[in-house]
Amino acid sequence: MTASTLHTTPRTPSRVQTSNTAQGLLLLRVALGVMYLAHAGLKFFVFTLPGTAQFFAGQGLPGPLAYVVFAAEAVGGLLLMAGVYPRQVALALVPILLGAAWVHAPNGWVFNATGGGWEYPVFLAVVSVVQWLAGDGAGALVRSERFTPGAMA
Repeated sequence: MTASTLHTTPRTPSRVQTSNTAQGLLLLRVALGVMYLAHAGLKFFVFTLPGTAQFFAGQGLPGPLAYVVFAAEAVGGLLLMAGVYPRQVALALVPILLGAAWVHAPNGWVFNATGGGWEYPVFLAVVSVVQWLAGDGAGALVRSERFTPGAMA
């Protein structure tokens, strides 16, 4: 092999590399699902759904939207953990996290600030986008279509 051949030969991932990527995406997907379930559980068990609706109304949002957000987080978390259309589910949940970031923006960056900051919801939104871009991961029950940048155009 010459130096020029090395630069023109397409790189193919090894089986180990592919397996590690799939396992990493599985870990990311399950962790993300657990976080969505934890957020839903917080709304249900700690703040209660009526209390969360009252908080939403106090933020200028429709109170009933709290029930929609709770359901999306709970169902979305379960679907992510099970691997049912995980890429689409992760992307569909991004607006919820961006809404949470908007609500917490006045409190500053750090999430442990009084009232919670915006960095944690933004981080979870980014992780959700990464899941959407990168793929389903190992063990998905219902796989998503593979993302191809040309398909979006």
